[in-house]
Amino acid sequence: MREMNKIVGDSDILWITLDTLRWDVAQDAFWKGELPNISKLMPSTGWEERHSPGSFTYAAHHAFFSGFLPTLAKPGPHPRLFAARFPGSETTAPNTFTFEEATLPEALSKSGYRTHCIGGVGFFNKQTALGSVLPGLFDESEWKPSWGVTSRNSAQLQFERAAEVLAESDAPHFLFINVSAIHQPNCHYLPDCQTDGLESHRAALRYVDSTFPILLDALKRRSRVFGAVFGDHGTAYGEDGFYGHRNGLSSVMNVPYFDFLLENS
Repeated sequence: MREMNKIVGDSDILWITLDTLRWDVAQDAFWKGELPNISKLMPSTGWEERHSPGSFTYAAHHAFFSGFLPTLAKPGPHPRLFAARFPGSETTAPNTFTFEEATLPEALSKSGYRTHCIGGVGFFNKQTALGSVLPGLFDESEWKPSWGVTSRNSAQLQFERAAEVLAESDAPHFLFINVSAIHQPNCHYLPDCQTDGLESHRAALRYVDSTFPILLDALKRRSRVFGAVFGDHGTAYGEDGFYGHRNGLSSVMNVPYFDFLLENS
């Protein structure tokens, strides 16, 4: 486990949720060499298989922001990297960064971080009261229709904005990006495709990877970055008659995860 008490305060923190990304699709794409850019930050074994705390975006992110990141898909207990302090926690360890506030964005803001949210799917669009809850946890938050689920170049535009944010200040950043491209609809990432499915899901992930150098170049200009890249939940494409998420299928609850520590000279 990483020593988060030595990382927080000395590093930028980057979280990227690849909204709706399935574990099985992500890991197969890794092994087949379809993620040449994201894999530059990944371990040689690829993604970790983890269990999401929620079957859809809103529920999962509430848990994430209080320190309940996806849990390893094997018997635990598994110590957490971040944790809001509460009595009786069995997954808070000496290397866990614990905080008194209800959420990590609030805690990092009080610790001197610039906290910034780049939204993607509708729960981050700030167009309604519901769509404002999660962005409201951050000092700064943004959303544009071109970053949403129907935009074919959403990831490129989100990563371009992320690079701009990181270049604006040398202050420590907590930068959160909710990448929307893999969420339905994703059929537009395959030619002549009219229906979402596993192949278009995979094509959307390849598209995200193709735009990743924009962000990677920006990260290389920061002195030290701790990052976590993970799915918030998966989705079903007809398994057992189910489509979409908000159900308990393994295709929904099993998500990919990796974290990294990038130190630049």
